[in-house]
Amino acid sequence: MSSKNKFGFAPVDAKTSSKRRARAPGPMGAAVRDAAESLQETTEAKIEQRRRNAEDAKTFRQAQDEGRVLFQLPLADVSTDDLPRDRLALEEVAQSDEMEELKSSIRERGQREPVEVYVGPDGRYQLKKGWRRFTALSQLFSQTGETRFATITARIEVGEDDRISRYVDMVEENVVREDLSFAEMAQVAITAAQDEAVGEIDPAELVSRLYGALHKTKRSYIKNFVFLLGIVGDDLGWPKAIPRNLGVDAARALRTPQEAEALRAQLAACGSAEEQNAALKAFVDARGGQGGKPVQKAEPKQKFEFFVGKTKVTARQGECRIVSEHDFATMPKKQLEAAVRAFEEALNGGPRIR
Repeated sequence: MSSKNKFGFAPVDAKTSSKRRARAPGPMGAAVRDAAESLQETTEAKIEQRRRNAEDAKTFRQAQDEGRVLFQLPLADVSTDDLPRDRLALEEVAQSDEMEELKSSIRERGQREPVEVYVGPDGRYQLKKGWRRFTALSQLFSQTGETRFATITARIEVGEDDRISRYVDMVEENVVREDLSFAEMAQVAITAAQDEAVGEIDPAELVSRLYGALHKTKRSYIKNFVFLLGIVGDDLGWPKAIPRNLGVDAARALRTPQEAEALRAQLAACGSAEEQNAALKAFVDARGGQGGKPVQKAEPKQKFEFFVGKTKVTARQGECRIVSEHDFATMPKKQLEAAVRAFEEALNGGPRIR
């Protein structure tokens, strides 16, 4: 039987039909393939760039919302008349050697630290922190006319901060750097108490809020200066020159209105910081003891220490200090009162243990 059918061709061989002729892409095909691959790579790169841009924009908005973005503001757009400064004798500071050193640094290296501003009630930028840097740039621009001194790098306050927080921010960096005298710190509290937007009229109370980061002993010194400035401040020509101990002693020595009046008269007649401090020292020496008597040298206090179990007791004249593992602040008040009452009863009427 013939392998061909009536049409004259043989059946298709499956083995032969499964073989396909290999074809390499032609110039046009290669160009199309390359263009497609390039388009895919470009698309992926654009998608990645858009993702990065979105992340960068989110990070920037977050930094802006948190007040971490710095701006270049024209000096003319920044005012300093809304928030009273934390320094006394500003004109003296503006003409000091320290100001010349700061100007020299800015002239050589530019402004290294930003100032802080906020939007005031009138819509203008108001200076909160950085008065010395602002003054140095203003003087440099006035003296040289160079445009690089016509702007200031600033951080803008975000949101509506309360008035007392702005006072705290203003003094914070100078207090940390120990750049303010006790008289200046006291004057900030006095000025803030006179500010209607603060809501606190007692400057002594404001000391704890303004200088909460300071040790309580230092806050006590500031309160003494608040009292001293409140009594004789108008007659103090050089408050910054008053040493800490002298100011504290003078405040503690003031007892009557008559004494304050006499001290004001003496201070008003002083012609220098040295005369002023000498007058304060003479006042303290004359009124250092009860009834105007000279202060007698106090005898050193005697003390002894012992342990009762894990409790350490330190005993002095009129003082008994107990250091224990107990948290007395969380102990019920009645329990603590009962313990103290039993302690007093044992001291007053109980048998003495030898």
